[in-house]
Amino acid sequence: MSRPQCCRRISQEPPCAVFKPTSIPARFLEEIVLTLDEFEALRLADLNGLYHEQAAASMNVSRQTFGRIIDTARRKTAEALILGKALRIEGGKVEMAGMRQFKCQDCLHTWELPFGGGCPEGCPNCGGANFRRENCGGRDGGEGQIRKRCCHRGANP
Repeated sequence: MSRPQCCRRISQEPPCAVFKPTSIPARFLEEIVLTLDEFEALRLADLNGLYHEQAAASMNVSRQTFGRIIDTARRKTAEALILGKALRIEGGKVEMAGMRQFKCQDCLHTWELPFGGGCPEGCPNCGGANFRRENCGGRDGGEGQIRKRCCHRGANP
C-alpha cells in the first residue's frame, strides 16, 4: 500500500482554469486535467527556470517527487497541445504559500499578495502609493517584531 499524498505548496492559482483550441466549442473537445501542483511545477521549472531542488523545496516535496510531478505535467501539456485537447487546471492536494498583507494609509484598504512577487505599485482600491506592509516581523530582529523599514520604496512605517 502506498503512502498518503502530502500537501504540495503552491504560490498562486492559475489566471484561468481552461485552455482550449480556438474555433472549436469546448463540448466537442476531450479534456485533460492538469492538477494545481502540476501547474505550479511547470511555473517553477519552465517559466521561472528553477532547478528541481529549488522548485521541490518551494513546493514542500522531495526532489524525486518534484521530478515525477513535472514529468506528468509536461506529458499532459504536450498531449493537449499536439492532439488539440482542452486543458483544465484544477484539483490536487495543495496548500497556498504564505501571503504578505498590505494596508493603504489613505483609504484603509487591506489586501494580500504572495511572497516573491516584489513590491506592489499602489493600492488596488484607490491607486495611492501611501501603503505599508502589515505583519512584517521576522526579518530584522525576530518573530513578532515590526521591521524598521517598510517594503515600499524604503518608506518608514
